[in-house]
Amino acid sequence: MKDEALLVDSASRAAAITRFDLLSPIEDTHLDAICRLVASQCDAPIALVSLVDENEQRFLGSTGTELGGTSRSNSFCALAMESRDITVVPDATQDARFAAYDIVTGEPHVRFYAGAPLITAEGVPLGALCILDDRPRPGLTDAQTVLLRLMADAVMDRLLLRRARRDEGMAAMALDTSEGRFRILADTMPQMVWSSRADGYSDYFNARWYAFTGLPEGASEGDGWRLSLHPDDHERTGIAWRRSVEFGEPYEIEYRLKRADGQYRWALTRGLAMRAEDGQILRWFGTCTDIHDHRIAQEERELISQELSHRIKNIFAVISGLIGLSAQSSPAIQSYAASLRDRILALGRAHDFVGPQGHIAPPTQQKNSLHGLLHEIFAPYEGEGGNRVIVDGADVVIDDRSATPLALSFHEIVTNAAKYGALSNQKGGARLSIDADDTTVTMRWQERGGPAIGTISASGFGSRLLDLSIKRQLGGSYERQWEADGLVIDFAIPRSAFTRTSG
Repeated sequence: MKDEALLVDSASRAAAITRFDLLSPIEDTHLDAICRLVASQCDAPIALVSLVDENEQRFLGSTGTELGGTSRSNSFCALAMESRDITVVPDATQDARFAAYDIVTGEPHVRFYAGAPLITAEGVPLGALCILDDRPRPGLTDAQTVLLRLMADAVMDRLLLRRARRDEGMAAMALDTSEGRFRILADTMPQMVWSSRADGYSDYFNARWYAFTGLPEGASEGDGWRLSLHPDDHERTGIAWRRSVEFGEPYEIEYRLKRADGQYRWALTRGLAMRAEDGQILRWFGTCTDIHDHRIAQEERELISQELSHRIKNIFAVISGLIGLSAQSSPAIQSYAASLRDRILALGRAHDFVGPQGHIAPPTQQKNSLHGLLHEIFAPYEGEGGNRVIVDGADVVIDDRSATPLALSFHEIVTNAAKYGALSNQKGGARLSIDADDTTVTMRWQERGGPAIGTISASGFGSRLLDLSIKRQLGGSYERQWEADGLVIDFAIPRSAFTRTSG
């Protein structure tokens, strides 16, 4: 059958659509569940079961969209169903066949498409099981390709079942065919595949699982699969699986799995519940992937990163020590040396906070948070009460790129406040209020209770440092005002400047 030509003529397709009773409304929760499973495993926002007729395409199952269908002139599936292979469009905007489609130029802004044809036993194409993404992608992984084919066959089995229900006596045959096809195709997948009943009882593992673990076929059913787990991973794995079964949450965990040769290797296991329309769990499907080599490489990179961080911290200490020694022999520069040493220490605190040893940050502050870095910088000026410098408002994730200019800027501001401003007496204090939206982070530094001071020169060191850090390095702006109660500085910085992934 695979080498035979497809029957794409209108008469053959119209007859097949009628035989499968596809013109009447279809409410099949299994098709929606298949779409959810495919979207999850293929990391795509939209998945569809598409039936293509002469003028339009209708979605028999879907996830990620409210659309019930489109015109045939906007149908990727109309092309995909004409091939027995999976059709992949990496970037629709770069493909003359699809670039002008309404769903490409407008919502949902389709860029990537992959569709497996839905073909009857007679060779008549009905449509496709497809995924859509609003981001261009190079293609599918081998596992995703096998899964898409597997699930396309499962869709056809559901449609066969619908057809069989019109002729009593064929329903059982369709179910047996579906089960057998699932097992055959699952055994061809390069990943370990498993399935469980709604109550969490594991009743299927593919051939790849048994080849990897070396367990006798059938020995993994029920809780037997846990025989291959590392003893130290039993408890947390059991807790995670029971929680997923109880609450229907996606199952994802890394644990050590014993290979047939006796070696324990790290594996990533994911599972997703197939649900009926009313939300009831019908079944669990999942995969198990050997990630041992990747995890070991990641741990080695972390070790190197920690060693590099430690050496950088030692460099800060050496520079600070050299400045101190130089100041001892030159009393005239001691004041300057003390300020320089404080700035270097501020850089060291910023490095500690965002580096791989950032766990030394206060436990109440999340690693790499703006609040956490500011509390590190302001801590020496808090006083006994701990409330002379208050940080409130939104928190923002930062990285090593933004930590240095932020640390230098606010160290300079709080140091000047301690020398000349509100922190120079016992009654004064300061507050830094932070607000953030999707594009901009605004901050207001406001001193209170300080001595009356005049306007500070815009050409002083502090001003030049703020220009360098806030304007040049972070791409932001700031404005200073000297109010009766103390200095006020307003900052506006693009959110994208705080981390490489923000924005």
